[in-house]
Amino acid sequence: MCGIVGYVGDKQSAPILVSGLKKLEYRGYDSAGVAVINRNVLNVVRATGKLKNLESRVQTDSPQGTVGIGHTRWATHGRPSDENAHPHTYGGVAVVHNGIIENHLALKDELKRQGHVFASETDSEVFAHLISDQLKTGKDLPAAVRAAIARVKGTYALAVVTESDPTRIVCTKESSPMVLGLGEGQNFVASDVPALLEHTRDFIYMEEGDLAILTAGGVDIYNRADQKVNRATRRIDWTPMMAEKGGHKHFMHKEIHEQPRAVADTLRGRMLLSEGDVHFEGWSLSPERINALTKITILACGTSWHSGIAGKAMIESLARIPVEVELASEFRYRDPIVESTHLAIAISQSGETADTLAAFKEAKARGASTLALCNVIGSAMTREAEVTVLTNAGPEIGVASTKAFTTQLVGLYLLAVKLGRARGTLSVKAAQEHLTSITEIPKMIEDVLKCEASVKRVARDFMGAQDFLFLGRGPMHPVALEGALKLKEISYIHAEGYAGGEMKHGPIALIDEKMPVVVIAPKQPHVAYEKIIGNIEEVRARGGKVIAIIDEDDTHVATIADHVIRIPAATALLAPVVATIPLQLLAYHVADLRGNDVDQPRNLAKSVTVE
Repeated sequence: MCGIVGYVGDKQSAPILVSGLKKLEYRGYDSAGVAVINRNVLNVVRATGKLKNLESRVQTDSPQGTVGIGHTRWATHGRPSDENAHPHTYGGVAVVHNGIIENHLALKDELKRQGHVFASETDSEVFAHLISDQLKTGKDLPAAVRAAIARVKGTYALAVVTESDPTRIVCTKESSPMVLGLGEGQNFVASDVPALLEHTRDFIYMEEGDLAILTAGGVDIYNRADQKVNRATRRIDWTPMMAEKGGHKHFMHKEIHEQPRAVADTLRGRMLLSEGDVHFEGWSLSPERINALTKITILACGTSWHSGIAGKAMIESLARIPVEVELASEFRYRDPIVESTHLAIAISQSGETADTLAAFKEAKARGASTLALCNVIGSAMTREAEVTVLTNAGPEIGVASTKAFTTQLVGLYLLAVKLGRARGTLSVKAAQEHLTSITEIPKMIEDVLKCEASVKRVARDFMGAQDFLFLGRGPMHPVALEGALKLKEISYIHAEGYAGGEMKHGPIALIDEKMPVVVIAPKQPHVAYEKIIGNIEEVRARGGKVIAIIDEDDTHVATIADHVIRIPAATALLAPVVATIPLQLLAYHVADLRGNDVDQPRNLAKSVTVE
């Protein structure tokens, strides 16, 4: 959710902090601020609204100092205001915090009885008070931070500076992402890599319970037991340009158009066509363990949950293993049946999604084998998993996920082939045919993108609608769910995705001449083509407007739909990858035509790091 940036070095920190925060705007925020130390004096500048408001105040106030921390806040406690914006201060201590302090009310009451006065409505301010009290007992800053977090129940990525120790930043994390950036004569901390790419390509991903001390000369890391540890330094291959818009109006538009490359990168080096098999780096599940599996449980939220539903069809069809797809946010709050013969697959773009990570840990604790499908190497989820399958989508900045979704589908398809080969449910020849089919997908996506002008015309006709219905059968059902989610996320139009067979079980009551219905209707046996045509006729009979996604050679649906968008014909299990693209474009253009902030839709955050 929120964004953190910290700097210690020999340069003025305020411009570096604001620049870094700009790179984290995609995470969503309603206020921002910086705290800079200059010769034992703490200067804090905060502002509500967009970062340009903070930037203007920083230029006016001109806070000086080579050590500082900055933050973009997305409200969880307290309305957006200057007082509730981070950094929070007390007694010469300044803190920035991502996460939630679950016991903050009890801690606040205790501190108020001791004479503390709080300046905000937030839970995060509690950290500044606790740390200040510990410093007064004679502890140094790292020890004070350790003592403070010991009293807190909840999640945090926390960075702290203080007037009494003006040359270093202390940071720590628990169930919220935090990375350290390494430089010459300067070091950094942030909640995500893009904030720091213009300064360094060398990063350390902090692990749970780690506490790091940053000075201009180096970084020291201590684990939960307060033992000094060495964490691996990772060289990031992304260029700063990859996290820029590159001439596109919005990041989302750029990322939609990056999908041919992202899919190709996810395939590259993994397909062993001559052997009819798939290679994943670091794969440690033996054929014996795979053959012993009795169930796979996919854990995910939002868009990743939709990819999991598509993945269920892929794995069950090719590997013949029963698959359940669970909403990770619900999984822990019942008594799930998990056994040692089960495989838990967690799907997350960031690898830090709080609900998915918690469910993944629960499944692991109950004895399941674990696999993470993720876009960020070194993230919490990849560290928790026995096996990681990286999607190689590159940085995804737009809040509404696009290329993360399609690369997840491709990763799941490769996984299904690998499991099928290990279990003997796929012959070499059959696997070769499946792998050959997937090599055609990048070109198919390119062909769909060439039809953007026709999608934009449809968007212009329906940009004023108040409701949309998306229908799909079989493998197209998760595509309908995802299409509806994309539209509601960024256009703020109410939209629902349904399995086509469910239309008569309720949603048909909504259909009238004002209701646009998007029907995903490629000619696939698993899509029940004749039955989806029946859905179209039912919509027409009630005056609804039909927008049909159809194969290039389909002549029938074109005669009964109000609008058609043609896509190349893919095999049944891969068709969702191709059919998703026009729905992404439709959502994008509807939102853009309505004048919405496409990359930073209201109330949403890129990485949901609190439950």
